[in-house]
Amino acid sequence: MAAQKKSPESPRLGYKAPDCKLLTTGNKSFKLSALRGSRVVLYFYPRDNTSGCTTEGQDFRDYTAKFKRNNTIILGVSRDSLESHEKFKKKYKFPFDLVSDPDEILCKKYDVIKMKNMYGKKSLGLERSTFIIDETGTLRNEFRKVKVNGHVAAVLEVIKAL
Repeated sequence: MAAQKKSPESPRLGYKAPDCKLLTTGNKSFKLSALRGSRVVLYFYPRDNTSGCTTEGQDFRDYTAKFKRNNTIILGVSRDSLESHEKFKKKYKFPFDLVSDPDEILCKKYDVIKMKNMYGKKSLGLERSTFIIDETGTLRNEFRKVKVNGHVAAVLEVIKAL
């Protein structure tokens, strides 16, 4: 099977992670480069309050202490509004911030907007993906087409190996 061709916007392992300035829950400004000195797990998910996205968020929530012990900040990213993110975060008691990217700025930089096929109907959607960035801002690992079950534990193992 041929390797999937990456778009020119795809981030590259071993290089500086793509950056931009967006808003997060708590009405804070997010800029990845401001987090240097910490590892970062940047996980992209399709939509607040859907079953897979809720489970993934809960799994990250439940592992937060383990990530913190490994000097790691968790950030969830979707195209949902800040208002939606605030409700989602509060409902499930997420101890990490959610980044709102309604204009797909960060989504495009990480090449997570893909053609999806749902019940025979094609549309552009956000592909569940996770990126691991080290303390220097370098992209160290990526998970694409993520399946939720067991994913957070796998991410933690990569973090521990850095």
